Amino acid sequence: MRKREIYSIIALLRPFTLLAPVIVSSSVMVASLCALGNSDFSLINVVFSIVIASCTFALLNGASNALNQATDINEDRLSKPYRPLPKGDLTIRQAIAIAAVLYAASLILAFLIHITFFMFIMIITSFTISYSVYPRMKKRLLWNQLWVALPRGFLGILASWSVFSSPFEPMVLAIAALAALFLFGGTTTKDILDAEADRKNGVSTMMNTFGANITSWTAFLCMASAFLIIPFLIGAGILPFSFLLLMVLCIPTVFIWWSMRHPEPRSHHRENTKAWTVMYGTYFLYALGFAVLTAAFS
Repeated sequence: MRKREIYSIIALLRPFTLLAPVIVSSSVMVASLCALGNSDFSLINVVFSIVIASCTFALLNGASNALNQATDINEDRLSKPYRPLPKGDLTIRQAIAIAAVLYAASLILAFLIHITFFMFIMIITSFTISYSVYPRMKKRLLWNQLWVALPRGFLGILASWSVFSSPFEPMVLAIAALAALFLFGGTTTKDILDAEADRKNGVSTMMNTFGANITSWTAFLCMASAFLIIPFLIGAGILPFSFLLLMVLCIPTVFIWWSMRHPEPRSHHRENTKAWTVMYGTYFLYALGFAVLTAAFS
């Protein structure tokens, strides 16, 4: 394989976006271990499980990226001509083949953990495929946001927690639901610079349907609410008092809102706007904060 093809495959997988599932999943897994306290897991088993599960999420996200670009080539020709497929560095068939291999690899790794984790990964896989292919939920207004928020937020956190513990505890369900709410709003940041290309190809997003004003306010309300709800969950006894510290993440949501209303030209290094980059960073901090607070106060 030539060096250019290797670089093209790496670009197809969008390495920066692979950090999110690795950081989030490993953080949640560490949090679940800390919540368990004394457990029967050996150090070798813990390290093996965290590495394998994190790689599962990374491969799954890479597969989703490859499949999405194969099915979005018409949009990308207009808004992202520098990507490997519009440039002609890779073909649609190659991208689909890469996606298939990565999907298969992620499912094999998931099976090595246990059946519960494997089932979660199967469900997440179905979301990513139906987002890009049939019934192509990406084209459907609001459903496209839900189809990102559920697998990457709610189901992703439950799957990660399930590696070492039961994922159906009230605290875990609450943290996962808040993550989904945040991402439901935050995922609109990826549509800012693609609004026109999406419209021409029949993809309905909040940005090309309602415009920047309504979209930015909706995104802000969803993202900020994910943290403003925390005191009520603490009062209900679902979350511990220490999680009140996560409310500081309301601050970057203000910057995201402002950036959505004043978008800058796309950067090839970030793949999208500052609003998108900060949204991803905020989600990283949410997962890390959850892990640190659980570890510190368990």
